[in-house]
Amino acid sequence: MAYFSTRDVIAIAMCAALWAVLGITIGPIFWRLTHMPFLCDMTGVVLLILALWWTRRLGAVTLTGFVATILTLTLMPGATHFFGFMAASVVFDAFARLIGYRNCLDRPILSAISLLFISVVSTAVAGLIIGRFFMNPMGGLAFFAGLHALGGFIGGVIGVTVVRALMVRGVTPSRL
Repeated sequence: MAYFSTRDVIAIAMCAALWAVLGITIGPIFWRLTHMPFLCDMTGVVLLILALWWTRRLGAVTLTGFVATILTLTLMPGATHFFGFMAASVVFDAFARLIGYRNCLDRPILSAISLLFISVVSTAVAGLIIGRFFMNPMGGLAFFAGLHALGGFIGGVIGVTVVRALMVRGVTPSRL
């Protein structure tokens, strides 16, 4: 029997495709207008939280980041900074497994705290990698990582809100 079900593969593919498309269409516009990395982190974290909620399997979030990176680099070969987001998805997946999927998804207060923590840490890692290897950030590396972490926090709030709204409406991953 396969580790990922067909529904898991569909969830991973949908979240990764949406992340890639938003990252190559809206992300560069936002970056050119503001020179702030918030949008990429926000969209990425929302979709990673959704993939985690949908699958609840180790490796699903990592695979989402990997597929999003492949798609992004295929459609926009110069977007090598996306390797930082791929690393962030690995960190996100590892922390979610460490904390436990039930703690991250089924307990209202603990879930929000856990997912916000994971979102901030993973996007800070992305900011460190992107700033160190792909950019020369003005204001320093720690400041740039902090901006990514802020984007991760905002995305975490949105992601937790979306998952809570789905759960309140009675939507469960098995019913999708």
